[in-house]
Amino acid sequence: MTNERTIAPSLTLLALAISAFAIGSTEFISVGVMPMIVDAFHISLATAGLTVSVYAAGVMVGAPLLTTITGRIPRKRLILLIMTVFIVGNLLTAAAPNFTVLLIGRVVSALAHGIFMTVATVIAANVVPMNKRASAIAAMFTGLTVATVTGVPLGTFIGQHASWHMSFVTIAFVGLIGLVADFILVPAGLPMPAQGKRGSLLRIAKQPTILLSLILTAIGYGASSPVYTYLTTILTKQGWAASASVIILIIYGIAVAVGNTVGGRLANENPLRALFMMFAALAVVLIAMLFGLSLQVIGLALILLLGLLAFMNVPGLQLFTMQATEKFLPADVQMASALNISAFNVGVMAGSFAGGQLVEQVGLMITPIAGIGMAVLAMLIIGALARREY
Repeated sequence: MTNERTIAPSLTLLALAISAFAIGSTEFISVGVMPMIVDAFHISLATAGLTVSVYAAGVMVGAPLLTTITGRIPRKRLILLIMTVFIVGNLLTAAAPNFTVLLIGRVVSALAHGIFMTVATVIAANVVPMNKRASAIAAMFTGLTVATVTGVPLGTFIGQHASWHMSFVTIAFVGLIGLVADFILVPAGLPMPAQGKRGSLLRIAKQPTILLSLILTAIGYGASSPVYTYLTTILTKQGWAASASVIILIIYGIAVAVGNTVGGRLANENPLRALFMMFAALAVVLIAMLFGLSLQVIGLALILLLGLLAFMNVPGLQLFTMQATEKFLPADVQMASALNISAFNVGVMAGSFAGGQLVEQVGLMITPIAGIGMAVLAMLIIGALARREY
């Protein structure tokens, strides 16, 4: 055995959290710099929205596909490869001479994102005793939460005071720090994941409860995306200055972090019941946005409420999918987990696309309509799952 086994688990989790911070920052960074991308490439706002939806598509495809392909690669080697790909993707985005190359860079980064979440979760769970696994996974995910609070606003600030190119260069640099930290602090010789049986995708597709849970994840999580994708532009339309928008994005991120924590506690006992209440509240806020989003103060209050509710559903959606798979197809839990990561990003892609169509055909302040439809549909799916007496 090498002395890498003596690495403190807290240091390994710190390294993973740094990488998660970089990955979390890049997912929605284009939301903050979208107006600059519109000006740089002389494209419409709806077209610029592809920077969000195409990224989500890359995660959607990459998570299950790469989970299958990379199953036999040692975990430390794989995490280092993932972070290298992530850095390359962001540098390609930063140097993009045209919008097509920018989208290619986003896809490369997205492929790294999808597989990172699965691998980092396994590593976090394997560097601590069995009775601390949930806490270890939560610690690793703090990188994503911190990215929501500070990463996107920081990228927006850099874009406004330097250029949008530098926003992606900065994220690549943070990814490099994560790569070095992973190299030093992630131990070698970690246990390999159990090899799933052939046909897991088909089995999951044929299991109604698991399939419905994945659909619920996509539809429900995506309900905030039609508005969130164009958040910076909406704030500008409301009359907020660029400097104020950065502060608002930070406050929005804090609301997201609070909502995510509260959502986890609410979903512990009965995830379906908690999710129904969350989506009902989200639908009410989105309906109110149809009337108040264009008003500066009221619109801002509604945006912050959206932040509180937008990711509140994430713990419940993750928990229910895992519970359903453990009950019906325990051998396919790893693939179901990867598919759930895909489902989150299917929701982002669908929501941002729907929002883009509304922006193009009707107007920016009508985007909540798409979110309302998705939230209501999520509530109907929950009703169907409840009737199955899960």
